Amino acid sequence: MVGFGEAVAHGAATIVNAISTGRGAAFGVDLWTKARVQLTRTPRQIEGKILSDPDEDPVLLRETVSTVLRYFRVEGKFGAWAETESNIPIAKGLKSSSVASNALVLATVGALGRRVDDFTAVNLGVDASIKAKATITGAFDDACASFFGNIVVTDNAARKVLHFAKIEEDFTVLLYVPKTKSYTFTSDVARMKLIAPQVDVAFTEALRGNYWTALTLNGLLYSATLNLDPKPAIDALEAGAVASGLSGKGPAVVAVAHGKNVNRVVKAWTAYDGEILRGHINRDKARITRKES
Repeated sequence: MVGFGEAVAHGAATIVNAISTGRGAAFGVDLWTKARVQLTRTPRQIEGKILSDPDEDPVLLRETVSTVLRYFRVEGKFGAWAETESNIPIAKGLKSSSVASNALVLATVGALGRRVDDFTAVNLGVDASIKAKATITGAFDDACASFFGNIVVTDNAARKVLHFAKIEEDFTVLLYVPKTKSYTFTSDVARMKLIAPQVDVAFTEALRGNYWTALTLNGLLYSATLNLDPKPAIDALEAGAVASGLSGKGPAVVAVAHGKNVNRVVKAWTAYDGEILRGHINRDKARITRKES
């Protein structure tokens, strides 16, 4: 009998986008992606489907499972069928690729009946995301925020966590999600690097623990650079949000709020065409939920 594994990883949102400087920060959001991996006896044949968005190319799914099989040197022994389902919109700046990679890595490890430490799991997912061209920087910050929850500040080039913080406040996380998609491989990296000195100011604020100041500043900088409308973020701030700004390279906008201001932000955003998602800061680690061998 060949193995089966199932795992879940949670979402994340940007505090500082690492594309400009190679250093970033992100925080966990309690959206989720579930992955299931069934090993087969057909070596090197990896197939699968993104159940929640079947029109998307499952290249990341195939590359992630393949990366784990190669890591354990069993690519000549097994193939796999893999599936993911998620409530995270794809190509909106909401870290769908990093979250899917985390879940797929753990599901594949579970199917093999093996173990890996947390950072090995994260790095396997980052490697797969780079190979699949789902990321520019490797998105180590996004991957860590998804895997560990809470807030992480990272050096993406060195794949090192510089600062980790648990958030005790019961913030609501609001996400304005326009209908348009923005794929990372189409991003104008050269243009984003022009604002590196200014983004570094936001990064320094994040290192100092001023996460929400960093989030808002970063969002304004990248919105201007990518020609995306900053008005939804400004409207959220006017409605009482603690912070608001572009997530990733957009087009989604994140806002952090609490109390009566949550509904005020939602009301402000209903003027825009798109979807509004509501969640909370995630504090749970990614995990294997089922395995059979």
